Amino acid sequence: MMQFTGTPSHSLQQIAPFSIPTMNKNQIHQARPWPGFPTSKGSASFGDANCMEQLLVHCANAIESNDATLAQQIIWVLNNIAPPDGDSNQRLTSAFLQALIVRAAKSGSCKMLAAMANAHRNLSVETHTFSVIELANFVDLTPWHRFGFTTANAAILEAVEGYSVIHIVDLSSTYCMQIPTLIDAIANRFEGPPLVKLTVPGVPKDVPPLLDLTYEELGSKLVNFARSRNVILEFRAVPSTHADGFASLIDQLRLQHLVYAEAGEALVINCHMMLHYIPEETSSPLPNTNSNPYTFQPTLNPSLRTMFLKALRGLNPTIAILVDEDADLTSNNLVCRLRSAFNYLWIPYDTVDTFLPVGSKQRQWYEANICWKVENVIANEGLQRVERVESKSRWVQRMRNAEFRGVSFGDETVSEVKTMLDEHAAGWGLKKEDDDLVLTWKGHNVVFATAWVPG
Repeated sequence: MMQFTGTPSHSLQQIAPFSIPTMNKNQIHQARPWPGFPTSKGSASFGDANCMEQLLVHCANAIESNDATLAQQIIWVLNNIAPPDGDSNQRLTSAFLQALIVRAAKSGSCKMLAAMANAHRNLSVETHTFSVIELANFVDLTPWHRFGFTTANAAILEAVEGYSVIHIVDLSSTYCMQIPTLIDAIANRFEGPPLVKLTVPGVPKDVPPLLDLTYEELGSKLVNFARSRNVILEFRAVPSTHADGFASLIDQLRLQHLVYAEAGEALVINCHMMLHYIPEETSSPLPNTNSNPYTFQPTLNPSLRTMFLKALRGLNPTIAILVDEDADLTSNNLVCRLRSAFNYLWIPYDTVDTFLPVGSKQRQWYEANICWKVENVIANEGLQRVERVESKSRWVQRMRNAEFRGVSFGDETVSEVKTMLDEHAAGWGLKKEDDDLVLTWKGHNVVFATAWVPG
């Protein structure tokens, strides 16, 4: 998972006073009842995760309808039952509450809330800039990324067996953190190490995690590491960004493909939690079409994700790996997004207690990461809302529409993943869904891994 620092130090109790500071919870719902508000006289029900979710939904609706009085009443309740240093459900709720207030400030529609949030800009999450060592160590703390690294590397090694030249296009949110392990494995091939070409989209990301190196410096480190393993690595960063569906990268790959297609070069497309940043609204069914992305009829209005995947298929890759989070955060409706995010992002909050001590810097970075994601999903719209995660079933549909065929992960891959999971908390698990592998936490889907070849 992506990591950050700078967890807000001010609690919401320090926000400008509300118009009802002396009212207790019962007085609030007697004065201004709303559907679903808990009616129990005891305070225990207020701490229930379902109750917190309902209160957040009502708060979102109040903000969207410009009902400042109701919104402030709900915020007052949530502020008292969900402190940012409470248990995992309370911290999760606090993050969503902060994001709703930031949304009110950005929209400016709810003037009292906007003024309140503008006076507390420090509610917005600040990001931590990692060194290579920090980031490498951090992604090893949890299976969130290691699961994808392990499954992808195993599938890649099997697919490129016997090739003397391997071209890896690494579309990863973690700055090639899985590549050293892959190079280690390639160096030990029975037939000897191949020439490895590594291409990445080399535009500085505005999406965390942030790295304190340029892509040129990162490439130099990777080339030196590969040389230490007797592997020749050619590194290239192509200026390209998710905002336009990596159009420049696709153009460069197409030119290379024409040159090297006949030379027996293996082309590997490794997509690790990066494709969901490509802009997309997914409130309507996907078109079931096998058209070439560059010959679409205008009436079809193809999405950037559809065009990107079809362009990848046109490159005829040896294998394509797609790893991402198994959730749906794409709805145009704020409440739908809030519910989906709340019922997915409890997982990282729940897991953190198993591997990071309270008060540690790494825990601050970890939880600030989740806060950043929550704020992006809840407080932003348009191109600023880049956290547009889609479910595994939807990506599978996209890949099939782009004329890819799924391939199963072998027993050896499954064994490697299970061995890796043994190094982490007991709540992590693995399950197979058709050809795919899914990382789980306490039985809930977290991250999926899929492997594809041209159909």
